[in-house]
Amino acid sequence: MTLNILLQAGLQDAVLGLWPMVAILLVFYFFMIRPQQKKQSEQEVFMDNLKKGDEVVMSCGIVGRINKIEDRFITLETANKTFLKVTNNSISKEMTESIFPAVVQKEA
Repeated sequence: MTLNILLQAGLQDAVLGLWPMVAILLVFYFFMIRPQQKKQSEQEVFMDNLKKGDEVVMSCGIVGRINKIEDRFITLETANKTFLKVTNNSISKEMTESIFPAVVQKEA
């Protein structure tokens, strides 16, 4: 009988000892993982809605107008008859929204 009481007390202590770890994992999820997933899904929606003629900003800061969209590449016109072929991952949603807010509002 005493053995059962000791085992139950040990089990309760073990369960209570796990609560701080569970709390840390929940905080980590809600402050780190979930916002990153949301940001990634917004970037994917942004990339799916790009079309010829949209003005965008690359992650390195180059501004251009989309001239051609291929599978993994986008051709940007950066100046009159000056074209850059870049990967579609280099287009930054956040920088494009900060420089061209009317483009984002037009799509919504």
